[in-house]
Amino acid sequence: MLTMPAAYAESLQINLPRGATDISNTVYNLHMFVFYVCVAIGVVVFAAMFWSMIRHRKSRGQVPAKFHDNVKVEIAWTIIPFLILITMAVPATRVLIDMEDTSDSDMTVLITGSQWRWNYEYFEHDVQYRSSLATMRDQIYGNLEKGENYLLEVDRPLVIPTDRKVRFLITSDDVIHSWWVPEFAIKKDANPGYINEAWTIVDEPGIYRGQCAELCGRDHAFMPVVVIAMEPDDFDEWIANEETRQAEARAEEERLLDMEMSMDELMSMGENVYTAQCAACHQPNGQGVPGVFPALAGEGMSVDPDGIEDHIDIVVNGASGTAMQAYRNQLTMRELAAVITYERNAWDNDTGDTVQAADIHNFIQGNQ
Repeated sequence: MLTMPAAYAESLQINLPRGATDISNTVYNLHMFVFYVCVAIGVVVFAAMFWSMIRHRKSRGQVPAKFHDNVKVEIAWTIIPFLILITMAVPATRVLIDMEDTSDSDMTVLITGSQWRWNYEYFEHDVQYRSSLATMRDQIYGNLEKGENYLLEVDRPLVIPTDRKVRFLITSDDVIHSWWVPEFAIKKDANPGYINEAWTIVDEPGIYRGQCAELCGRDHAFMPVVVIAMEPDDFDEWIANEETRQAEARAEEERLLDMEMSMDELMSMGENVYTAQCAACHQPNGQGVPGVFPALAGEGMSVDPDGIEDHIDIVVNGASGTAMQAYRNQLTMRELAAVITYERNAWDNDTGDTVQAADIHNFIQGNQ
C-alpha cells in the first residue's frame, strides 16, 4: 500500500472510502495526510537505521563511539516529534470540531437502537418506523446462495434528502449499539439513557450502507443500516406520502382496539410472531435453553393464572439485565396480544387465557 495510488488502494477495499459528503472527504484527506506523514517518518527512521548498520558494522573495522549523552541530539528528538504532532493535531482538531457541529440543521432524525433493529423518528414530520434485516434466513443458514448485499439489506431504509443538513440524535432502549455509515464518516455509539449527536449533508442521491459497530448481543451481525438519499423534491413527496400512510395506519389500529380477535386468530398470528421473534431463544417447542433462556412450556408465568399482567409487562418492556428485549416498539398491539395468547395456550399450556390489543393498550397507558 506504500507505493500504490490511494484511489487504487481504495478500490481494493484496503483504504478508507472517500465517502458521499464533504465532511467524509475531509476525514479521508486528513487520514491520507497523517498516513503520508507516518510513511515519511518510517522512511527516515529505517533509512537511518539501515545506513548505520551498513556503514558502521564491525566488519568494516568501526569502533563504537564512547560518549554518555548528546544534548543537541536529545533536544532535536524532543522538538521534532513535538512539531510533527502539532502539524497533525491542528487539522485533526478542526475536523473533529466540524464533525460535532450540528447547528443550523434543516431536519432532525431520532435513531434508537433496539436488539436487533433500528427505529427512526422524524422530528419535523409525523413519521416513525422500524428498520430490520431483510436478508432471508435461508441465506444465513446456507440453504440459499448469498445475495449481493448479504446482511446489508433492510425492510425499511432511512430516507433523507440530499443538499440538506440532517442532524441525527442517536440513543438506545436496551444495550449499547453503534450507528455506523462509513460513507458519511459517522460512527456514533447508541447508549441507553444518553443521546449522541451527528450530522450529514449528502451530495449525491444513492443508497448508503453500514452496520451496528458495537457488539450488542446474539444478533449483532444482523443489524445493518441502509440510508437512501433522495433529491429534495423526491424526499418531500416521499415524506408526505409516508405521513398520510402512517396516519391511516394509526387510525386503523385505533379502530382495531375496539375489536376482539378469536382464539384461533390470536393463535395463528401469535405462532407466526413467536417463530420470527422468540423461537431462537425459547426454542420452537417452548423448552428454552436450561440456565440461559427460561422455558415457557408448562412452567413460569406462561401458565400462572394470576400472571397475565406480568406476562404482558415482560413482553412489552423486556427484563433489565437479561437478554429479554422490549417489544413495545417492535410489534403492533395486535401482534403483542397474539404472541402472549399463543405462549399461554401452546405446548399444552392450555390456560384458555386470551389477550386482546385493547389489553396491551390499557397496560401501556396505565404505566406511562
